[in-house]
Amino acid sequence: MDDIELAFTPAWQLRQWIGERKLSPVELVEMSLRRIETLNPQLNAFLTVCSDEALATAKLAEQQVIKGDALGALHGIPVPIKDLNRTAGIRTTRGSLIFKDDVPDADDLVVARIRAAGAIITGKTNTPEFGHRGTTENLLGEPCRNPWDITRTPGGSSGGAAVSVASGLSSIAQGSDGGGSIRMPAGFCGVYGIKPTRGRVPSSYNGAGGWNVFGQTGPLARTVRDAAFLLDAMAAPNPENPMSILEEPPDFQAALNGGVKGIKMALVPNLGGMPVEPEVRAAVEAAAKRFSDMGAIVEEPDVALDGMLLRESFRTIFISDYSASLGWMLDAHADELMPSMRTFLEDAANWTVADLSRSLREMERLKGRMRDLFSTYDVLLTPTTAVAAFPIEGWPDTINSVSVDPRWAFTPFCYLFNMTGQPAASVPAGFTATGLPIGLHVVGRFGDEATVLRVSAALEETQPWAAHRPPVS
Repeated sequence: MDDIELAFTPAWQLRQWIGERKLSPVELVEMSLRRIETLNPQLNAFLTVCSDEALATAKLAEQQVIKGDALGALHGIPVPIKDLNRTAGIRTTRGSLIFKDDVPDADDLVVARIRAAGAIITGKTNTPEFGHRGTTENLLGEPCRNPWDITRTPGGSSGGAAVSVASGLSSIAQGSDGGGSIRMPAGFCGVYGIKPTRGRVPSSYNGAGGWNVFGQTGPLARTVRDAAFLLDAMAAPNPENPMSILEEPPDFQAALNGGVKGIKMALVPNLGGMPVEPEVRAAVEAAAKRFSDMGAIVEEPDVALDGMLLRESFRTIFISDYSASLGWMLDAHADELMPSMRTFLEDAANWTVADLSRSLREMERLKGRMRDLFSTYDVLLTPTTAVAAFPIEGWPDTINSVSVDPRWAFTPFCYLFNMTGQPAASVPAGFTATGLPIGLHVVGRFGDEATVLRVSAALEETQPWAAHRPPVS
C-alpha cells in the first residue's frame, strides 16, 4: 500500500490492521512523518514535529503487538495534539512567543488519556495565541493554510488539527472548542468535527483558559466513525473537575446506526436575520432535504435571537476568563502578545462587574430558549459558518451584501452552543462553485452526542465526503 492510500485509510481500520498484525505501527508513523515533512512547509499545520519520540514509541508499540500484549483502543495510531494542551517532554507553545521554548514535565489530562489508549503523538498542531480567535495565525511563524486553497484560512483555533486531517497528515486529531474552534476549521477544511457536551471530556480545572466554562476537547476526523473512535478514548468522568459529567459516557461508535427516520429537526438557516452567503444556505437546505427524504421530520420554526446582544455577552464572558488567568501578561509581556490578544485583555480590564453580570444573565436566558426549543426538536440545523473559507487576514466585511463586523459575523452560530454547553458538530455538506467546503452545523440536546453522531452518520451515508481530497494532499 502506498503512502497516499495509507494516509487516507480510516483510523479505525488502521487500528484493526495493527491488531491483526497486517500493519506495523512503525510503518504507519514513518508514513505520517514523511507526509508531514513534505506538506507541512506549505500548510504550517504543525508548530512542533516530534519525529524521534514518535518513532521510538512506535517501535515499542510494535513490540507490544508481537508479544501479544493487551492493546489500547488507539494502539499505534498517530494522533497530533493541539498546541494548547500540555505534553510531557514536548514543546507546548500555546501559540505564543511567551511560551515558545516551554517544555512541560507532565501531560494534561486529555493527553494522558490519549497516550494511555496507545496513540502515538507525532507533533503539536498550529493554533492562534492561547486559542483566542477563529483563524490560525500567531507570531511564531507563517500562518496555517487551508489545503483546499493555501491563500485562505483553515479557520481556528484548531486550524492545524483540521488541516492535518484534511491533507492526510493524520487520520484523526485532537482539538478543542471554546467558541467554535473545532467546528469552524472542520467546516472550512471539509472534515468532520464534534464539540461534545460541556464536561463530557473534562480537563483539569485550571489552565490557559482559567475557568474555561466554554471550552471542550473533541475530535476532528475525515469520517464520523473515526470521530466517534477518538471520542470513545477521550471521554470519561473526572470527579476533580466540578464541571465534569460524572456518568460514564455511552459507546459513541455504537451510536452511529439507526438512521434519522422519525427524528425531529429544526432547520434555522439564519437564526432570525443573521446574514449568510447564498451558497452556504443552499447547501444547508439541501442537506435538510436529504434528511427529510430519509424520513426525518424537518420543520422551520421561528427562532429569532438578538445576535448582537449574544455576541457581546459571549465576548464578555470569554475574554473575562482570559483576563483572570492571563491579564498579568499586559504588564510583563505586552510586546510579545498578538495585537488582537492584547486588545482582548485591555478591553476586559475596562469592563465592570455589572457588564459581566449582564452577560451571565443573557447566557442563562439563551439556555432557557434552547431548552424550550429542544423540548420539541431532537436536533437543530444551521450553517457552521456564514461563509466559506476567506483569504488569510481577509475577514469578510460584507456577507450576502450586508455590512458586518469582520471579526465576528462569519461565525454567528457556533459560540451560542458553547454558551449553552450543548453538543454540536460540523458535517461536510458540499462545496462552493470555486471548490471550497461548506459545513452543516448539527446541534443536539445537552448530553446527547449520540443523536448528533447518528444524524451526522446518516448524512455521510447518503452523501459520502471522505473521497474528496484537497489539492495539497
